[in-house]
Amino acid sequence: MADKELMDYIETKENAREGAGTRRAYSWETPPEPISEELITETVKADVVIVGGGISGLGTGARCTEKGLSVIVLEKYKGLVARGAHIASLNSPVMREKGVFIDKQKFAREWMRISGSRVNEEFLWLYINKSEEALQWLVDLGGEDVTALLYGGYYKGPDFTEYPGTHVIVRKPGSTKYKYGGGAMLMCEILQNVILEGGNKIIRNTRAEQLEKDGSGRVVSVIAKGEDGKYRRFAGSRAVVLATGDIGGNPEMVEAFAPLGLKAGRNGYYPPGLNTGDGHKMAYWAGGVFEPASWALSLHLIGYSLYDFFFLHVNRRGKRFMNEDTWVQAKAIRTLMQPEGEWAFSVFDSKWFREVGERISISGGQFTEPLGFLYGQSWFSEANDVEKTIERYVQKGTCFKCDTIEELGQKMGVPVDVFKATVDRYNELYRLGRDLDFGKRSELLTSIDKPPYYALKYGPALLTVFGGMVTDIDMRILDKDSNPIPGLYAVGNIGGGFHGVDYPLLLNGNSHCRCLVQAHAATDAIAGGE
Repeated sequence: MADKELMDYIETKENAREGAGTRRAYSWETPPEPISEELITETVKADVVIVGGGISGLGTGARCTEKGLSVIVLEKYKGLVARGAHIASLNSPVMREKGVFIDKQKFAREWMRISGSRVNEEFLWLYINKSEEALQWLVDLGGEDVTALLYGGYYKGPDFTEYPGTHVIVRKPGSTKYKYGGGAMLMCEILQNVILEGGNKIIRNTRAEQLEKDGSGRVVSVIAKGEDGKYRRFAGSRAVVLATGDIGGNPEMVEAFAPLGLKAGRNGYYPPGLNTGDGHKMAYWAGGVFEPASWALSLHLIGYSLYDFFFLHVNRRGKRFMNEDTWVQAKAIRTLMQPEGEWAFSVFDSKWFREVGERISISGGQFTEPLGFLYGQSWFSEANDVEKTIERYVQKGTCFKCDTIEELGQKMGVPVDVFKATVDRYNELYRLGRDLDFGKRSELLTSIDKPPYYALKYGPALLTVFGGMVTDIDMRILDKDSNPIPGLYAVGNIGGGFHGVDYPLLLNGNSHCRCLVQAHAATDAIAGGE
């Protein structure tokens, strides 16, 4: 095809798309009317105003405090906002002590592959090169009262292999300085203390609603409504930083940017109702640009239980539907794609605990191993309470335990004849020693023939939608011409460019450390001036 013919063809296709119909308008696409000056009761000033009091906002506030900047953090919730337990780094002192090393170049290639190449490589390498520094900074802020432990529950399969670079920050035994014993709540408590002890402010029960620009187009302030119902202007002479999290609690925005997320029957975000895309909307109204959809989802298998293992998985019609030897993100998505796909079942027999332990060195990962499992810890240690947990699920009704396959199918609510045929076929594949149906490694094939039999109900809950504003490497939000909007920054999950089509669990807890890395990058830019 000649060049002119090719261009004519492309133009024709573009015109056809434009005329094919108009999508519905979303409510957030229309900016609200400016809040009347008469409603604003006072103006509060600081060098930096940060909207959002999670790990990214508090991390930015703590770093700014260290740099001698005055800071106000606005948070719409009444208390600390945090979820999860892990924070991930490529290499750290505790990893070196354990003899663990991550090849950064290999890691980058695998991250790009899993992300469908839809990643800003500058952001990825910022994280790769600065994650150890950010993690150690947090540990140092905690002082003698905290330490970092290395998590051992990483998936060891041949594809989507995870790295043992996930850490848990915990309070040392006997310490009374911190309220929280570990995880993300302790991380945020450490950062909060730095801000408050440095003489800066965190104002809660206060919801930011609009950004304001001066005559030059610079973002200079935020209008927010306090718990008293009054509006106040919070002016940041150096910067306004949006650290408002993701859109997972806003169904309209999820429909627009990550529609698969609407299929999840449950939302695992805590506290519920906070991640409504407030910062995304304010940045958009100020001239910011969203990265292209579809955005990546974090779908954890926490909807009904905290385990699924590598055993036979069947859907709600009693049929096997996947190779169970894979990472949890794949399991979540494959489950959602099933008929009535809010949940599925992991089916095993009385040998299950031993069978998991014998294969943990070639399988493992979240939802096979406990979330608090440490690196090098034996599956057969007394500290492993997974057996007790499964029995609690039996009592709770999220795991069925029966003496026959027929009775188990009835309890599951699946067609019994279909389910029995599925189990018979799985046992046949086990005897054959090859999974001809879905290609699972033969080492992970186990028989289902020793009663009692179990069907563990599992399913995905939507945690986070990773996607948002286009920024530069200094975390400045860009406009449609790829120019920074003066005075406006985005840190953490409001920003895009770090995740692609999926949430890469190559390193569990990468999101928390990415927030701290970006907090440092934004603070350095703010302190150094634009």
